[in-house]
Amino acid sequence: MKKKHFWAGPLFMLLIFQISCGTPGNEEEKPEAERPNIVFIMTDDHSYQTLSAYDDRFIETPNIDRIAEEGVKFVNSFVGNSICAPSRATLLTGKHSHKNGQIDNRTTFDGSQPTFPKYLRETGYQTALIGKWHLRSTPTGYDHWDRLIGQGDYYNTEFITNGDTSQTDGYVTDVITDRSLEWLENRDSNRPFALQIHHKAVHRIWMPDTSLLSPDGPEPFTLPAMEGGEDQAPADPNKLAGMPATFFDDYEGRRAASEQKMSIAEDMDLVYDLKMLDEDGELQTKYRKAYANGRYSRLNEEQKAVWDAYYDPIIEDFMDRREQMSDIELARWKYQRYMRDYLKTVQSVDKNVGRVLDYLKENGLYENTLVVYTSDQGFYMGEHGWFDKRFMYEQSMRTPLLMKFPEGMDTRREVDELVQNIDYAPTLLDLAGVKVPEDMQGRSMVPLVQDADTDWRDALYYHYYEFPNEHMVKRHYGIRTDRYKLIHFYNDIDDWELYDLKEDPMEMNDLYGKEGYEELTEQLKARLAELQEQYDDTDRSTY
Repeated sequence: MKKKHFWAGPLFMLLIFQISCGTPGNEEEKPEAERPNIVFIMTDDHSYQTLSAYDDRFIETPNIDRIAEEGVKFVNSFVGNSICAPSRATLLTGKHSHKNGQIDNRTTFDGSQPTFPKYLRETGYQTALIGKWHLRSTPTGYDHWDRLIGQGDYYNTEFITNGDTSQTDGYVTDVITDRSLEWLENRDSNRPFALQIHHKAVHRIWMPDTSLLSPDGPEPFTLPAMEGGEDQAPADPNKLAGMPATFFDDYEGRRAASEQKMSIAEDMDLVYDLKMLDEDGELQTKYRKAYANGRYSRLNEEQKAVWDAYYDPIIEDFMDRREQMSDIELARWKYQRYMRDYLKTVQSVDKNVGRVLDYLKENGLYENTLVVYTSDQGFYMGEHGWFDKRFMYEQSMRTPLLMKFPEGMDTRREVDELVQNIDYAPTLLDLAGVKVPEDMQGRSMVPLVQDADTDWRDALYYHYYEFPNEHMVKRHYGIRTDRYKLIHFYNDIDDWELYDLKEDPMEMNDLYGKEGYEELTEQLKARLAELQEQYDDTDRSTY
């Protein structure tokens, strides 16, 4: 049974006064040391399916799980536009893409607009961002920023630090953590801080740390053999053990899904994504040169030795067998290789989250620090046969969100209300005692995590714009309630889809236009129009 919660301890009067009064400047009425610190950890494309606080089928993430065990797990956390740059702009501004201007990855973020780091900095916080930025413009609102160039690289990547470019050695997840801890060590200890640790991982192309590569070492994921052998697949390929139930989705009746280019079987590049850089050059894939002359070439000689010792036997075995592989066997092989590399990058993230948590505890900072773990969006782990994100379907719209609040703040352990990344900025400001600007479209989750009776939203709005693009996901917008999802694909298409998430959680049965759903459809369309009005996304020229 849910119950109301309360503050306890000396932090109660200080924070509740600021949250209720909600005006910048109140922080001067109490010692700076009393204000909560913020450590906001964001990964890239980390699926909730591969974080064991949510789902332990694939991997254990004990360090990230510590945040859930000592804090709050949001079980219905979503984004409003499932792609990297727009999600990051929404985090900063508390506004949907059409309001902050970052509708896709091609746009340059307008750094002159208000952001939560600027508001915090104006009220005395030290602010820092270390890791992935991916917004093209120069970061603003930070005392210190140390960002990757574009997506960055997994190995020996460059950083731009407050305007100066430098080369690094090592694995990027380790390097970002090293630099974050260095900043914490050298900050002004008399002021509260807000540190954003933004990892490149676990973004494509999922290059694992060499410490996790061994030809004879354990693998994080293994598909069971098919009954009867690889050449005797069952009549229904969706019955294959270890595969997502929708892996061989045929997209019947769903045109937008059928026209995408993010299929593991068809679109995942053998060399670029799966590292099959054969010595004889037989595999001349679309992105072979991008891997050979780019990602792989960044490895130093010591790293290459470990890398080649692991991947060369896999390459040799694949080249020997590939002509005899059936389509189903090849798809299974690609899926297993994808999962193994992806999960190893998750393992490195988990290790480094543990390093940050340990530092905070060892240095007396943990008790008075909000620690957030999230991803910029979800990701497909073979559901519908896909990798990547973008679609409004559950695996990409849904994202992990864990928060460990300052000591003395009694909170619910699990929140099942619908929250979205527009809520991040208002929550951080509210907890810091800074008034949430009226033009932010999200809401503070602080009252929500304390009071199960808080009046909260009944629906979420989503809008994806980046088409045409490499993965060819159609432009679309839609509404998600606690049970239903209505999507409109538009631009060069005019298709609607309707799903009952209770009866059809895998989103395979489109109910739009079917008998008996007319009234529900009209109700959802009306509520969708209300959300578009509420969020000021009513320019029909874009639809």
